[in-house]
Amino acid sequence: MLVGLLALLSQYSCSSHHEESEKEEELRFIVSSPFKMDTALTEEYVCQIHSIQHIELRAQERGFLQDIYIDEGQYVKKGEILFKIMPRLYQAEYEKAKAEADYAEIEYRNTKNLADSNIVAPNELAMAKAKFEKAKAELSLANVHLSFTNIYAPFDGIIDRFNVREGSLIDEGDLLTTLSNNSRMWVYYNVPEAKYLDYKINVKKDSSVVVKLLMANNKIFPLEGKIETIEADFNNETGNISFRAGFDNPKGLLRHGETGSILMSVPLKDALIIPQKATFEVLDKHFVFVIGEDNIVHAREITISAELPHLFAVSSGLSENDKILIEGLRLVKENDEIAIDFQDPKATLANLDLYAE
Repeated sequence: MLVGLLALLSQYSCSSHHEESEKEEELRFIVSSPFKMDTALTEEYVCQIHSIQHIELRAQERGFLQDIYIDEGQYVKKGEILFKIMPRLYQAEYEKAKAEADYAEIEYRNTKNLADSNIVAPNELAMAKAKFEKAKAELSLANVHLSFTNIYAPFDGIIDRFNVREGSLIDEGDLLTTLSNNSRMWVYYNVPEAKYLDYKINVKKDSSVVVKLLMANNKIFPLEGKIETIEADFNNETGNISFRAGFDNPKGLLRHGETGSILMSVPLKDALIIPQKATFEVLDKHFVFVIGEDNIVHAREITISAELPHLFAVSSGLSENDKILIEGLRLVKENDEIAIDFQDPKATLANLDLYAE
C-alpha cells in the first residue's frame, strides 16, 4: 500500500508539473511589428459588358418580308444578305424610271443634232438636256429604293432574335433584328470621385492601366483589359464617373449585355501592413494591442486605409518600431503584463500567405 501511495503521489506531482509547464507556455504571446512595403490594392466594381458594335437592323422600305437568309444567333460576314423585302413594286418603279431616262436621252441626242445644224435654238437644247438629267436622277433614286429591298450585314457579327417572320408586312423603320460585333468588348463601370482622383494622381498620362474581368460565374476572363477612356462628367446623383475598359474577345466568350466585375489594381507605396487578425473593433473603430518596453499591454486606435487579403494597410496610429500582439487578443486586457516571443514581420506575413494557400 505504501508503494502504491508513493507511486500515486509521484504521478500526481508529475502531472501537476506538466500542467504548470503547459500553462506557462500558453502564457507566452507572439508579437511582431508593422511591415512597410510596396503593394497593390485590388478594387472591385460592378460592370456592364457591351459589344464595340451593336446596331439595330431596320427596314428602309415598306413591303412584305419575302425571304430570311440567316438564323438567330448565326455568325454572318460583312456584305452577306440577311433579308429581302418583296421587290416587285420597286422593280416596276425602277423599270419605269429607266424607260423614261432612255426616252429623255434619245430626245436629247436628237435635239443636239438639230442644234448642231442650227435648226433649233440653244435654249431648246438646254431644256432637253435638263429633262435628260432629271430622268437620270429619278432612275438613280428608283435604283436606291430597289436596293433597299435587300438588307445586308454592315460588318461581321452575330444575329440576335428576329422581330419579324417571313410574310410579315413591314413598314419603313420597323426593327428586324440586331447585330453585334463581339470581337472586342467595351466594359463600363462607375468609379467614386475619391478613387477617380487617386487614379489620376497615381497613373502617368501616357501609361495604360491593366484590369481584369470577373465574370458572372466567378471566374476570371482569360485575357486582361486596359482602361481606354473616362467619361467627361460626374453623375451628380451618385457622385460616380464612368470608366471604359477594352477586352479582346477572340473566342466570343463574352456577349453584349453581360454583367460582371472589374478588378482594378491600385498601387500602394510604402504602405504600413499588419495582419487583420491582430486587430479588434469597438464601436466601428479599429484597435490593436501595443506592447510597451515593460511588456505592458495597451490598446491603441488605428486608422485603416486599405484592406487586402488577410492584411490591413494602416495610415495612422502605428509605426514600424511598435510591437503589436498577433495572437491571443481575447486572453489579455488593458495594462496586463505578459511574456512575449517576438516574430520577424516577414515571417508573420509568410505564415499568413501559407495559411491563405
